[in-house]
Amino acid sequence: MLSLQPQLVLLPGLAADDRMWRGVLPLLPAALRPTVATAHQDASLHSLQDIAAQLLARHAGPLVLAGASMGGMVAMEAARQAPGRLAGLALLGTTARPETAEMRALRESAIALFEQGRVREVIEPNVALAFHPANAARPELVQAYLDFVLDAGAAQLIRQNRAVIHRPDARLHLPRVACRTLVVCGEADQLTPPECSRELAALVHGAELHVLPDCGHMLTMEQPEAVGQLLLRWLDALQAG
Repeated sequence: MLSLQPQLVLLPGLAADDRMWRGVLPLLPAALRPTVATAHQDASLHSLQDIAAQLLARHAGPLVLAGASMGGMVAMEAARQAPGRLAGLALLGTTARPETAEMRALRESAIALFEQGRVREVIEPNVALAFHPANAARPELVQAYLDFVLDAGAAQLIRQNRAVIHRPDARLHLPRVACRTLVVCGEADQLTPPECSRELAALVHGAELHVLPDCGHMLTMEQPEAVGQLLLRWLDALQAG
């Protein structure tokens, strides 16, 4: 039984940082001391397993983890490594499945371009995959996305893509997750389609599933208020026991 007040840690996606959570963070309860994880930016870490271990080492005590995209993969790995430390798990726009051969080939091609310094050439077309079409037409949203991905730089993009390529199959351990779990995705998510979230929710006993309309993969940016409200209701239920 976890007796201490847990800390809420938000885990960004691939090449993302606190800017991915900017619209959600102010909506979250201060009592949970919400913070955005940075372990994934550590240049010495080359696998999701190592990133999750570093995350657990940096944040002591019981945790509520909310991970988006790659951040969700790290959160699931942290749940495998330290199930007794998790008071809650929120998985947003992510998947428990291992990498497919098709996606591995696409990532390897992107890595080859990153190694040549052709980052913008890869990232700009990715906007159409990352956002719902209506949101991909919002210049301020697209620019915010491009800013943090381009700021991450080629080395981080290469390292994190390789970590995602070699991620473990989280479906093997998710049925053992015992903490309250929230699963959210955008109905138009092209990178981790809703079927991935439905599978996640089915694997974790008692998991709560929400599919957001008119939303793509970047749900914390596309619909921060809706995501924030879902997290708040879930956190209230979690704290109520």
